[in-house]
Amino acid sequence: MRKWMKLAATALVAVAVVGCSKKDETSKGLIGISMPSKTEARWASDGDSMVKALEKLGYKTDIQYAQYEVPTQLSQLENLLVKNVKGVIIAPIDGTTMADVLKQAKEKGIKVISYDRLIRGSKDFDYYATFDNYKTGVLQGQSIVDALNLKTAKGPFTLEIFAGSTDDNNAHVVYGGVMSVLKPYIDNGTLVVRSGQIKLEQVATPNWDGALAQSRMDNLLSAFYATTHLDAVLAMNDQIAIGVVSSLRGIGYGRDGSAMPVVTGQDGEVPSVKAILRGDQFSTVFKDTRALAQAAAVMMDNALQGKPVQVNDTTSYDNGAMIVPTQLLDPVSVEKKDVQKVLIDSGYYSEDRLR
Repeated sequence: MRKWMKLAATALVAVAVVGCSKKDETSKGLIGISMPSKTEARWASDGDSMVKALEKLGYKTDIQYAQYEVPTQLSQLENLLVKNVKGVIIAPIDGTTMADVLKQAKEKGIKVISYDRLIRGSKDFDYYATFDNYKTGVLQGQSIVDALNLKTAKGPFTLEIFAGSTDDNNAHVVYGGVMSVLKPYIDNGTLVVRSGQIKLEQVATPNWDGALAQSRMDNLLSAFYATTHLDAVLAMNDQIAIGVVSSLRGIGYGRDGSAMPVVTGQDGEVPSVKAILRGDQFSTVFKDTRALAQAAAVMMDNALQGKPVQVNDTTSYDNGAMIVPTQLLDPVSVEKKDVQKVLIDSGYYSEDRLR
């Protein structure tokens, strides 16, 4: 009896080993994914889309969210590197902090793609996948130009600017696009920034935090708009826009004959799309994260398989250490009239979710 049990146990172990081996053989390897935060809907969506795209290509994934804490993200990346990952896709919280961990990855032969946000000051990674962030800024600025009819209206119109976080390279690039459109109108007096806050360092919002944007908007309204109507707010993303809108509505904008300012945004997040539909926010810039996640996954797969990696920009993205080969995807401006076609008909959102 004991001999039979011992033989059976040996057979089970053998089956298990064979089973594991076959499973391992069918996987192309493990890919680490590092996202800034799971509390922001945009990053949760990116992460989910990337996991699906990589698994469809035959990879296992290990995804980590750092909750906007730089030491946490670096620790998570170090942990990923000791798990025998083949590659890592990183959306950095602070793109200037990655040098040491990237050097470790390079020494181990691990492929690294910078995702959405540019890693700065290092040569030890391979590619960058992002949306055309300069165009995002242009679209935001143009949204204000069109809404206020600045090309023909005499003005002046009042404007305040709320940019993103200065430790995110995207904020600098988007700001460049914004100012390429709006600065001529500021210079000729058609747009008046009563606070005088125009430089990126003055208008930045740490961590793109909506609560900080709301607090700053409260202060600006109290100091400069107690008796003057605010006509437009350049809010660089939807988190910031929601904070701005909350502040504006708190002092009576949007009711009793006080029109809401033209408020821009970015990312096409559900709360902001709902705000657009009810008239609290004017526009957002939609970036289909499904497409970006798919692009990054295919880039990683091609890099690991020794195939040509698709890039369409080899000149623009200088991270201070190298020109980073980049694949840029196009963003799309969305106003109320565009919601059905761009967001619902594309399957990105259901009508029920936007009610």
